[in-house]
Amino acid sequence: MENKFDVVVAGCGVAGLSAAVAAAEAGARVAILERAPEEERGGQSRYTEAYLRMKSLTEVSDDFETHLAENGSGSIDPELVEQTATDPRGSSLTRSLSLADPNLIERFSDAAPQTIAWLQGIGARFDFLPTQFLTASQPRLLPVGGGQALVDVLAARAEALGVTFFYETTAQSLMRNAQGQVVGLYATVRGQGQRELMGSVVLACGGFEGNTEMMTRYVGPRAVYLRPVCKGGYYNRGEGIRMALDIGAAACGEFGSYHAEPVDPRSGVSEPSIFIFPYGILVNADGERFTNEAPTTVDACYEPVTRRIFEQRGGMAWTILDARHTRIPNYRLGIRTDQPPVSAASIAELATKIGVPADRLQATVDGYNAACSGKDWSPLALDGVATQGLNPPKSHWACPLTEGPFHAYPIISANVFTFGGLKINPEAQVLDADGDAIAGLYAAGETVGIYYGNYTGATSVLKGLVFGRIAGDTAARAQATA
Repeated sequence: MENKFDVVVAGCGVAGLSAAVAAAEAGARVAILERAPEEERGGQSRYTEAYLRMKSLTEVSDDFETHLAENGSGSIDPELVEQTATDPRGSSLTRSLSLADPNLIERFSDAAPQTIAWLQGIGARFDFLPTQFLTASQPRLLPVGGGQALVDVLAARAEALGVTFFYETTAQSLMRNAQGQVVGLYATVRGQGQRELMGSVVLACGGFEGNTEMMTRYVGPRAVYLRPVCKGGYYNRGEGIRMALDIGAAACGEFGSYHAEPVDPRSGVSEPSIFIFPYGILVNADGERFTNEAPTTVDACYEPVTRRIFEQRGGMAWTILDARHTRIPNYRLGIRTDQPPVSAASIAELATKIGVPADRLQATVDGYNAACSGKDWSPLALDGVATQGLNPPKSHWACPLTEGPFHAYPIISANVFTFGGLKINPEAQVLDADGDAIAGLYAAGETVGIYYGNYTGATSVLKGLVFGRIAGDTAARAQATA
């Protein structure tokens, strides 16, 4: 079987497929590796709805660059800031720092509309479809058919261009020549052992949410209780990140953090999210509130709220709702679990059914109800109907829980993807610890680190598409001129 290619792509989600297609369109001989069998190809991408932070087909959202920059690092040494400002290229020290590169963010923003147009050219369709967010701060463009549709369109294009697919094949380590250039990789084929694949390498094989050892090492011991949000996440074992770090690649992104999403632990479906909690209260195993359930629109607050849930005993909370939430227009959009709520005629009965102290839950609900103003709420807009004198407060949709039957959904934090990864330049070249590009090595998708603190929603799939395309094209053109 052939083992010499111009470009070898590790990973078959939208990032890897975009890289493979772009490289093949540039005339390269391309191989793509997929850990899963063919019928499950696509990794995380096939399970996501693939929200895209675009206000139109040709424009990113107004806050696109600002939000990414604001969540791009921690506090930076002022001396390094001055050094960077006086050197257009930046010193080797500043180029390799684990913080988001403003030039990378700019390239991301500029290339996003071009990437959408490119995808349309190969058959993808996009529209502003209903989302699971009943309130939202930013518009979200969606591919018709979700992430699965993107995987199918890109895979069909790759096959038509003659890309070679290796299924049930996992990249293990990189090969370098005497000059330090990456010239291929070693991979393991399930049931067949190791094989060598030669060519420039694009790492697009996800984060490490499916690797318990890496999760506990970076996120902490309690990370063993964090399950991936969907089946595709279990395939992401961090090999791409590890093998690059092993040869001196620079790290970027917050390794100790992840994209948190509130899900129903009872459900086995993909992404059984619960986004209805702003219309009730959240209580822990002791029956007590512990956070502001509605500081802003649900799309902008669910991640920090979910992180607070993870901090609770057992890593779980219950959202308590009364009958009024069922009259919110299209309220089912905010409930993706296939499990019914726990329901009861009274708060005391509900407490017994969910296993929290009845006296504490009743006291919590009574205290919350007393702090509500009694004003009518407007559930589909930020209404400012807040509690008075309650700690923690509730900033919006503070409507008393008085109308039975009462309902409860359990919520845990699921791990959508990890934040830590490799540092790349705007051409998707992986950088080393001195801030220089590692010849022959590129990265895209979750393998690239860019996020810190609060995830900039609806940018992950877009990041994979944009930098996957850039990585494939850059790798192919570099090979053509070698």
